[in-house]
Amino acid sequence: MKRLLLIAALMTAAVPAVGSAQRYPDYGRPAYGGRGDQDAARDAVRGGRQVPLSTVIANIAARTPGRQLNTTQGEAGGRPAYFVQWQTHDGRVIIFVVDAQSGQIISRQGG
Repeated sequence: MKRLLLIAALMTAAVPAVGSAQRYPDYGRPAYGGRGDQDAARDAVRGGRQVPLSTVIANIAARTPGRQLNTTQGEAGGRPAYFVQWQTHDGRVIIFVVDAQSGQIISRQGG
């Protein structure tokens, strides 16, 4: 019995406290995402105020062969925008900033 109590005490001590968990650094990047943002984006696409992400990805793929790594949504120049992280076939990573209302590529960084 003492042995079980000792094991339980050691296991409890090994679990970090919730308040002491460290956050990942944001490196100065704005935080996007969250369930509300996804719902708002979906509503904007359904309402015709925003192009679907699938259209944006198809446009990027037609210009720059590769694959999508990640996408977030935010603002660029006061307008809604997609930020698409893209990897080319030779391993370069490019961040495409795409106007969410028109689907036009605003800028590309990296690569």
